[in-house]
Amino acid sequence: MLVCSVRGCGLALGRDDRRFVCANRHSFDIARSGYVNLLQPQERRSKNPGDTEAAVAARRSLHDKGVTEPLLRGIAELSGISKDDVVLDAGCGGGYYLGTLAREKKCEAHGVDISLPAVNAAALKYPECEWIVANADRFVPYAGDSFSLVLSITARMNSPEFRRVLRDDGRLLVAIPAPDDLIELRGQGRERVERTVETFSDEFALVEHKRVTTAADLDTESVEDVLLSIYRPLQNQPAQAGRVTFSLDLLLMMPK
Repeated sequence: MLVCSVRGCGLALGRDDRRFVCANRHSFDIARSGYVNLLQPQERRSKNPGDTEAAVAARRSLHDKGVTEPLLRGIAELSGISKDDVVLDAGCGGGYYLGTLAREKKCEAHGVDISLPAVNAAALKYPECEWIVANADRFVPYAGDSFSLVLSITARMNSPEFRRVLRDDGRLLVAIPAPDDLIELRGQGRERVERTVETFSDEFALVEHKRVTTAADLDTESVEDVLLSIYRPLQNQPAQAGRVTFSLDLLLMMPK
């Protein structure tokens, strides 16, 4: 199912002890925590692309406190995820949504993210899933028709690649921040549903739209975690405890 990410190759990768190798002898080692790094040097916009270790830890703290549990439930319900699914999470971050759903539903699960700290954290937390470091903006390193469900949770929006790896009878669930997401911390957001549907319109048709919203009374430490996770630290003033809204627009799409 995994394919080589070297430009112009794309051959199937087979496991050989502690590495994956293609027929052209391109080789990718398996890290101690279990993930595989398929990211090519030319695909890095910075030395350490994607989420930082601190941002990953901040999000994990919020997940562990149950703050995002209602969002998870909304994703599970609308996606219809079951034990029969083969799932890809493109832009999986620290793996909370995919890893939790995979444990609950006992489905086959694969996560891709450009951040090495995020994927390493996911591999340590959810070793039963497959975790890959790769640039899903350019290429999803899996063979065509590999998945019955693709998730994009406030993450990648590579419509042609999602369609390529998704089966004809598969589903795509895209989650985007709703206008009132974190409104207490960053003000009213934009309405993004129409533009997002248009982004996927060549390959996918919208089947259902659902907004999931929850609010939590957070202590100062948790508010700081939220700000760190969205890279918006307060300047010259401490974070204050208070009520914070979390809201996602969930878009369920089917291939055309």
